[in-house]
Amino acid sequence: MPALRQSGEITREKLDILRKADAIYLEDIRKAGLYDVIRQAFAVLLSVRTVGVMGDYRTYDHVCALRAVTSVDGMTADFYPYDMAFFGRTATRIINEVKGINRVVYDVTSKPPDTIEGE
Repeated sequence: MPALRQSGEITREKLDILRKADAIYLEDIRKAGLYDVIRQAFAVLLSVRTVGVMGDYRTYDHVCALRAVTSVDGMTADFYPYDMAFFGRTATRIINEVKGINRVVYDVTSKPPDTIEGE
């Protein structure tokens, strides 16, 4: 099982949310034929929550950050330049299928200055 990344207090509820989001993300990467092109990809459940609207109701739910990088040596890495249609479909699936997430963002930071891992 791949490692999951979650910042803040670790709870079973947050881990379940993160597992579902990560599974959708990796499934979409595989369906798009990108699994062997990307060096590392994963979902991160951030420690912040945001206000959103789902149907007729306001929500106060988690933010899911997606990360994908390409690298030759692991010492440097660039974010994977997804087609926006791919990213839009995946973000919509995560929001619609994972109760507890109302916002999805994509981390476009290179290494350095960042690391590959999410925090």
